[in-house]
Amino acid sequence: MKRLKLKNRFQANATILPNEFIDHYMVSANGEFVKVYLLLLRYLNEPGSVLTVSMIADCLNNTENDVLRAFRYWESAGLLRLTKDADGSISGIELLSSDTEDASAFSPGSSSQELTDSMEEPASVMNVFGTVPDESSGTFESSPDSSFSGTSSEPIAMDAFRSQKELKSLFFIAEQYLGKTLSHTDVDMITYFYNELHMSSSLIEYLLETCVESGHKSMHYIQKVAIAWAKDGISTVSQAKEQSAVYNRNCYTVLNAFGIKNRGPATSELAFINKWAEQYCFEADIIQEACRRTISATHQPSFEYADRILTRWYEQGVRHLQDIAALDEQYQKERSSRRAAAPRQPNTKNLNNFERRSYDMDSLEAQLLKSN
Repeated sequence: MKRLKLKNRFQANATILPNEFIDHYMVSANGEFVKVYLLLLRYLNEPGSVLTVSMIADCLNNTENDVLRAFRYWESAGLLRLTKDADGSISGIELLSSDTEDASAFSPGSSSQELTDSMEEPASVMNVFGTVPDESSGTFESSPDSSFSGTSSEPIAMDAFRSQKELKSLFFIAEQYLGKTLSHTDVDMITYFYNELHMSSSLIEYLLETCVESGHKSMHYIQKVAIAWAKDGISTVSQAKEQSAVYNRNCYTVLNAFGIKNRGPATSELAFINKWAEQYCFEADIIQEACRRTISATHQPSFEYADRILTRWYEQGVRHLQDIAALDEQYQKERSSRRAAAPRQPNTKNLNNFERRSYDMDSLEAQLLKSN
């Protein structure tokens, strides 16, 4: 079999893992301990970043005790040194190169290379995750001067790991609500909500729940709702619930007053409802009264007719039902005064439009007698 000649032309942000670790430490270590070590190694090049035990546990889906056990294991292996404060809480982590004295003693196949006083030099220390602890125990702040020679990767926030987990969880939740496997477009849409609209995972979950419960499983409809929420400044579930409650209350008021059942408002109808409730700021009782008068006048639901009534009331400064009663009373008075001022026409029951003939009844009677 021919030997393979390998070339590496790929250059990207990367975490360098020493071969010594792969050859002598990784095989015998617990897999969860290896993940903790790799995550620490990943954050060697992030000056100023802050890590806590709980953050590491959340990122790796482990418990905090699992993380602490991993720390103690790698400390006994000689690959890191823990710094503790007065009360025994971990305040710093120093990652040591695999050729230190402790590491060589731990690894059965480690190199017997002679050690010098390089422990005092930065070259023999892979990194130090801070010496200044946070106020809470288990918080480490990486030192600004900490570096790992040979790497050139740009810092990536730890939120990226959490974001990745939350997105995976959202994809699963979306599939459960929508009852289907997400397409590439669906995945991009949810990612857009999360990254571009800056919606939290809980808010996106509530968005999916609300739309599906209202009978809308189309991602295009869900996208319109998400964009509308973003424009309205909705960033929490409580704000979304409050707006949904207002929406449902206003729509139910109008549809119930018009006798419309088993459907939601159309786009044009919803525009009228929002106009009356948000622009005119009318309460539900005023809108109901306008709908009632619309049905009485037209005998059918007419948003246009109701809009003319409510627009006239808005221009006349109506804010309460008492204002409407006052306007009705004023209208009746004006109507009565107009009737009184109008000239009264003679009431004739003659429906003919020609001039009537005039007869002399006495002469006609005389002629009738003479003829006899």
